[in-house]
Amino acid sequence: MKLLSYRSADRRSWGALVDGELVDLVAANPGWPTLASALGEAGTDGIRRAVAASDTANRIALDSAELLPVVPDPGKILCVGLNFEKHRIETGRERTQHPVIFTRFPDTFVGHGAPLVRPAESERFDFEGELALVIGRGGRRIAQENALEHIAGVTCLNDGSIRDFQSHTHQFTPGKNFPATGSMGPWLVTLDEIADLAELELTTRLNGAEVQRAPLSDLTYSIPEIVAYCSSWTELRPGDVIATGTPGGIGARREPPLWMKPGDVCEVEIPGIGVLRNAIVDEN
Repeated sequence: MKLLSYRSADRRSWGALVDGELVDLVAANPGWPTLASALGEAGTDGIRRAVAASDTANRIALDSAELLPVVPDPGKILCVGLNFEKHRIETGRERTQHPVIFTRFPDTFVGHGAPLVRPAESERFDFEGELALVIGRGGRRIAQENALEHIAGVTCLNDGSIRDFQSHTHQFTPGKNFPATGSMGPWLVTLDEIADLAELELTTRLNGAEVQRAPLSDLTYSIPEIVAYCSSWTELRPGDVIATGTPGGIGARREPPLWMKPGDVCEVEIPGIGVLRNAIVDEN
């Protein structure tokens, strides 16, 4: 099942992708105004039943909608840094005993097809292709062996970064939170459609040229480890997003550096999930 959030005719909604069309799940289920609320109230099983019962009148063409970040209103966006060994090594960082965690704000993300905005303060706009988890069942102190039961599904994410601001101090927050510098989408693929998360392979392309590629089996901290660690210090809730880290090959560590600039197109692809595509523009 593919779930997504979108805007159509100045109305924000969410639904499922079925036979190339968007099934609007708000019209028949007004108690679920957002995907996050539906995950909390009904879970993926309840959403699947709503899709099966949906009226064909509540369908629109996919290309008529503006796609939003998969979850536009997450309570938390947690990001794991330095979580591929090649990336950690290229940054010169020491391996840590626990995952490196930083946060992003919801307004730093746009959906598939929307432009990523290079801010006026910097030209050092870098790409970071990632797999993101969307929490379906909340919990605190989740055991690793139960972690997958709490994940509704996964999506592609571009953790676009303003590198000079990121390196102002040892904290990542400023360089990770300029508005509209990251993207998430195009949709969430529920976990029942994925045989093995570790077998997925992530590729990032800039203007069609491959700049990152790695299997998820190369993660330093596995997905169950990440969920268990994050839930040890904060309660995870339905709709929360966890970005799991980027492979080596970032623009900042190339010679010469490779920055995203207006007119470029960045793509993050994970087979079985989809392709997240965004053009780059300058801040107006």
